[in-house]
Amino acid sequence: MMDWIKRLKDVYPELADCEKDIQNAILLLSQCFKTGGKLLVCGNGGSAADSEHIVGELMKGYMSKRLLTETIRQKFLTANDQEGLFLADHLQGALPAISLVSQSSLISAFANDVSADLVFAQQVYGYGQPGDVLLGISTSGNAKNVNYALQTARAIGMKTIGLGGPDGGKMKDYSDVIILVPGESTPAIQERHLPVYHTICAVLEQEFFES
Repeated sequence: MMDWIKRLKDVYPELADCEKDIQNAILLLSQCFKTGGKLLVCGNGGSAADSEHIVGELMKGYMSKRLLTETIRQKFLTANDQEGLFLADHLQGALPAISLVSQSSLISAFANDVSADLVFAQQVYGYGQPGDVLLGISTSGNAKNVNYALQTARAIGMKTIGLGGPDGGKMKDYSDVIILVPGESTPAIQERHLPVYHTICAVLEQEFFES
């Protein structure tokens, strides 16, 4: 962990104050994945794109190839010698993560029929289980749909992580761990979010797959 945190601080010294919170987020996610849990991620606009980005880094190889273990390989080979070999050679280890911004039919239907502010909360209620983690991203910390999702997650026994700007907004009240990066504008905050979640994903990958 420390190598990646050191690199983050060397390249982005303004993020040094976030070190403890980043480590706490990593520990929370590590415990989640070790116990069979999953990560849900949500945000709006650029933070929606970040949600997709995070899932992409966790669900496939990021800095390593994440080769399947021999035990798993044998299961595919036993099931089907030819196709099983292709699957065993190309599938990669994954940390289960779902972006809540991708479900266009569900989001549009729920926004039209019920409430646009609850499009993420409804998915948290449907997907979430105790032991799972919700990561909410909001540069202001005051995005209603993100904060409703965080509140829903807590109510059903999930853990919550907030990724925000210097103020943190109302998101501070609903996050078990909150990472607040410096920045005088939305673009500046989003530029600093990326190296933070890249570091988190790299550390988790190293822990679960590089041994």
